[in-house]
Amino acid sequence: MQLRIDALESHLAKMLGRLYIVYGDELLLVQEAVAHIRSAARAAAFTERSILSVDRGFDWSLLLGAMQSMSLFGERQIVELRIPTQKLDKNSGEALKTLAALDNPDALVLITLPRLDVVTQKTSWFAALLQAGIAVRIDTIERTQLPNWITKRLAAQQQSFVPGDEGLQTLHFITERVEGNLLAAHQEIQKLGWLYPAGELTLKQVRDVMLNVARYDVFSLNETMLSGNVLRLSRMLDGLRGAGETPVLVLWAIVEEIRALIRIKRGLTAGKSLAILMRENRVCKMCEKLMPLALQRVNESLLERALWLAVRLDRQIKGLCSVARAMHLSIEPADTLLPPADPWDGLFDLAMMIAQPGAIDTAAVRKIGS
Repeated sequence: MQLRIDALESHLAKMLGRLYIVYGDELLLVQEAVAHIRSAARAAAFTERSILSVDRGFDWSLLLGAMQSMSLFGERQIVELRIPTQKLDKNSGEALKTLAALDNPDALVLITLPRLDVVTQKTSWFAALLQAGIAVRIDTIERTQLPNWITKRLAAQQQSFVPGDEGLQTLHFITERVEGNLLAAHQEIQKLGWLYPAGELTLKQVRDVMLNVARYDVFSLNETMLSGNVLRLSRMLDGLRGAGETPVLVLWAIVEEIRALIRIKRGLTAGKSLAILMRENRVCKMCEKLMPLALQRVNESLLERALWLAVRLDRQIKGLCSVARAMHLSIEPADTLLPPADPWDGLFDLAMMIAQPGAIDTAAVRKIGS
């Protein structure tokens, strides 16, 4: 049985299943769904709780044995099974099918998974879980959906924006400041609820609370680069710098996206489909729509030049050449960009090679040996 997240609360008020599967990449919403299920289970006298993380060496036989041997006269237990990947081996898949077939009234099984692609949702182990339990799919809240999400969250705490243009400006202000980070948006909305009473919020009130506290997530740089949004890219890098983020982490995030682009480019040349390549390279759902346009903007030569600029930035920041070794680069091309004196300016140039390749200043190109 599939269940929408907005129907979970009413479902739990009517009944409590024995097996729940919560899957998706929005950590905040996954945590909230799990908390709702856990609360309903406690109200139904499931007083004990076990948390198990499935890793490469996980022993499924111990879990299945414990599930089968639970005493009807012992404490009822919530068994939380956290699976960090959708790519399961045959042994894990068979174990999940066995787990789905168990019917122990003393145990409520709660499984969390990341976002599942179409192929994974058609596997026999997921079909078995779906037939035996209730699956709650957590869809990604995309940037265009964020204003509506913020408005609903405020309404839940009896708050709203003043009507008219000021209200629209306030909503736009919050959306821009949280930079698509759902957890950051949630925290700011909570803060507004703590500081102001129920009713309408003015732009000044929201500014006073949020100014200079926007969260900039280094891991959303890939979306920004792929979208080609230069203003947002500049604002995000300035925010990361102001927040004291290390350039090494920012360089890593940018390089990871460049590596993915070059692997996909090479895969397309070899005749693979884009959908398969994006799945193999773990392209997030939010970036799937942006990837085709980004691939049109760049070619393999430019991507290799970008990696060599990353090599130079790597040397500049920490005196190493890990990027070149990782990508098996050997001969540095003559048109490699010379990094600026400030590494943060170099990080912007590197990101711009993906966001807007034509905007890179050709005066920054240095011939080797000149």
